[in-house]
Amino acid sequence: MKRQILLFSLILLSASATAQKMYSCENRYDADFKVFVVENRYDADLLVFKVDNRYDVDKDGRWFFVENRYDADKKIWFAENRYDADLLIFFVENRYDAGWKNRSKIHLIY
Repeated sequence: MKRQILLFSLILLSASATAQKMYSCENRYDADFKVFVVENRYDADLLVFKVDNRYDVDKDGRWFFVENRYDADKKIWFAENRYDADLLIFFVENRYDAGWKNRSKIHLIY
């Protein structure tokens, strides 16, 4: 029983550690979900901070953009209209400001 709990815990930890490496697609149909960058942080579903290191990512808005789609956890497409987007984001300048404002959309990341 202890082995099963340990194995389950390791699986959960490894799944959460490999999130938020994003690839920006040119075609909306190649993307896992569509995002729109809003001008006001209060309109956003998620506040995003771009990290410089792929190991600093998390599911609470710290994204690392990869250049190869096969290195990404998720593929996103930047919409030109907020109504075409699945997720509204706002880029913040401080890593500690990143986070969810509308947790009902968290399923897009998983």
